[in-house]
Amino acid sequence: MRHPILVSLCVAGAFGLSACDSTTGEEVDRKFQDVNVVDETNLNEVMLTVGDPNEAVNYFRRAASQNPDRIDLERGLATSLVRAKRTSEAVVAWTKVTEHEDATDNDAVELADALIRSGEWDRAEEVLDKIPPTYETYKRYRLEAMIADGNKEWDKADSFYEIAVGLTTKPASVMNNWGYSKLTRGNFKEAERLFVETIRLDQTLFTAKNNLILARGAQGNYTMPVIPMTQVERAELLHSLGLAAVKRGDVQIGKGLFKEAIDTHPQHFEAASRSLAALDASVKL
Repeated sequence: MRHPILVSLCVAGAFGLSACDSTTGEEVDRKFQDVNVVDETNLNEVMLTVGDPNEAVNYFRRAASQNPDRIDLERGLATSLVRAKRTSEAVVAWTKVTEHEDATDNDAVELADALIRSGEWDRAEEVLDKIPPTYETYKRYRLEAMIADGNKEWDKADSFYEIAVGLTTKPASVMNNWGYSKLTRGNFKEAERLFVETIRLDQTLFTAKNNLILARGAQGNYTMPVIPMTQVERAELLHSLGLAAVKRGDVQIGKGLFKEAIDTHPQHFEAASRSLAALDASVKL
């Protein structure tokens, strides 16, 4: 009873082999190429997000040299150079990307970002000015706000910061920048409000906590705010508050804050100890 089934299977197998034999070499090659493209795409994504950025630079540089017309590999190289903090090389790489025929407005934004990282603010502004105003992204407006800050165009900066905040689901870092902008302008109350909001959005952002201390200290408020902080962070913030007090001329308050910072830190707090020693020496003089 089983023989007919076995014969049928053999016949089906024979037809299957015949079909495989009829497949051309070009079709097989194309299928393997498709698989390789998928594998390469996954590898590219991995290289852009994990591992040593310098290894990613080497990977994309090699791949781009073998495929000089592929803009995705040039973007990967430029992005990896930024991650590796090789800003001068990143500027060159992003400039090359923007000169490609398939370049986008986003590539121009990335070039502007690399230029700002390398301190070329004027050129970054020129690049952003060439991007159509209809191209609205979080990163574009964050960079616009930073440049407006540098030019002391406060109204423009506030407008750009506000737009940037509305274009991202993670606005903490840009709100911290906005608060620091207010701090440098001497608008301490508004800066304090923005830093508090920043910490509410991201309790791990220590720079916002330190900026909050500076804003409060600049107003003569030397009490510690009620915010999440570790013991080490508390010691460091007390030290920053002490520095703010000394800057305002409240030397004795600053001295007390330095002592409290030293007592609070779970280990030897060298920075606060130096500040206290320097303050004692200046008082004796």
